[in-house]
Amino acid sequence: MDSIWTQTAQLPRFPPLQSDLKSDVLIIGGGMAGLLCAYQLSQAGVDYALVEADRICGGTTKNTTAKITAQHGLIYHKLIREFGVGRARLYLEANQAALEQYRRLCANIDCDFEEKDAFVYSITSRKKLDQELSALERLGFASEYVETPPLPFHVAGAVKFKRQAQFHPLKFISAIAKDLRIYEHTKVLELGPGKAVTNGGTVSAEKIIVTTHFPLLNKHGGYFLKLYQHRSYVLALTNASNVDGMYLDEDEKGLSFRSCGNLMLLGGGSHRTGKPGGGWKELEAFAQAHYPNAQVTARWAAQDCMTLDGVPYIGPYGKNTSGLYVATGFNKWGMTSSMVAASVLTDLILGRDNPYTSLFSPARTMLRPQLALNGLTSLLGILTPTAPRCPHMGCALKYNAAEHSWDCPCHGSRFGTNGTLIDNPSTDDLQP
Repeated sequence: MDSIWTQTAQLPRFPPLQSDLKSDVLIIGGGMAGLLCAYQLSQAGVDYALVEADRICGGTTKNTTAKITAQHGLIYHKLIREFGVGRARLYLEANQAALEQYRRLCANIDCDFEEKDAFVYSITSRKKLDQELSALERLGFASEYVETPPLPFHVAGAVKFKRQAQFHPLKFISAIAKDLRIYEHTKVLELGPGKAVTNGGTVSAEKIIVTTHFPLLNKHGGYFLKLYQHRSYVLALTNASNVDGMYLDEDEKGLSFRSCGNLMLLGGGSHRTGKPGGGWKELEAFAQAHYPNAQVTARWAAQDCMTLDGVPYIGPYGKNTSGLYVATGFNKWGMTSSMVAASVLTDLILGRDNPYTSLFSPARTMLRPQLALNGLTSLLGILTPTAPRCPHMGCALKYNAAEHSWDCPCHGSRFGTNGTLIDNPSTDDLQP
């Protein structure tokens, strides 16, 4: 179940922490967001250290489809409705700026960076596409309507963003991480004001950034209510038609397509973690029907944190956590969101103004319809009288037959059949 990225890149290795350490800034979590924070802080001359419980990019980053784009579904019509034109424009600008930062960095890195147009298609609704095109026109962004994109089925059309990008995320990380101050196999056991106790020593730091996918602390910020997790699946196919671009269905349960050399990456089968879904079987059935000569060369799955309103949480961790910051809830758009997070958090650390701080603030309102659904799902999970139970908050786990794991429908923790932790927010294995 290794992704094509892990099969075709070698990441540098770093030693574990073996003594107490002092640093101005501590970053917890070595995925794309944490590593970009470390990189930007190092470029600014800030004293920092990054600790990772396992290997860098051992979680969500290695399972991305690696699209670098400001087109996050048909989101801009929704953002204008929810936040107004001004804040929707900020979201677009922040992600376009992230794309440009990648473009500049990748100019000097061999990471298969390619400019590609991005498309969101709808199978049934031209109206949704027209609404998004109107929203983008209000924001002053030059998008296009495409009537017949090169997909193997009929669609109502697609919204096109020109000159977006795709790349090899682990080749990129290999280049930027090699000179960073990183400690692998260094697990945070306890997090308090100005310090983190790890299995290799205590790190004292004036400021701490948590980029652990799902935040570590339950008692601050309410992230166990503000986030839920979603799984999606990918097949890498040979002998499938080259779509020459990045395509996504506007429907949450739809399919995505992107080229990668001589491969086509087919994504979909999505479902909330711990709930039933199509998985790889859905993708295999689609490939057999539409690409009968294709062969599967790799398969993998990704898990993403989803927010209440579709906008990431980037900024101060909670109201009473001075010097503690967080980046989470990237809503399946981890590449651009990681770069946005690194820029926003670096400016916060340095005391610089950033135009996007308010938009991504984790302290914004929780009063969204998804909050009630998250709360109800958690309550049902806690009241369900079956075993095993998740160590995180005690919810009943569900067996995932497709991936041979025990999954938590409340907050998304996952465990192997032997009880080994696979995905957080739990920080502990299942007890026998």
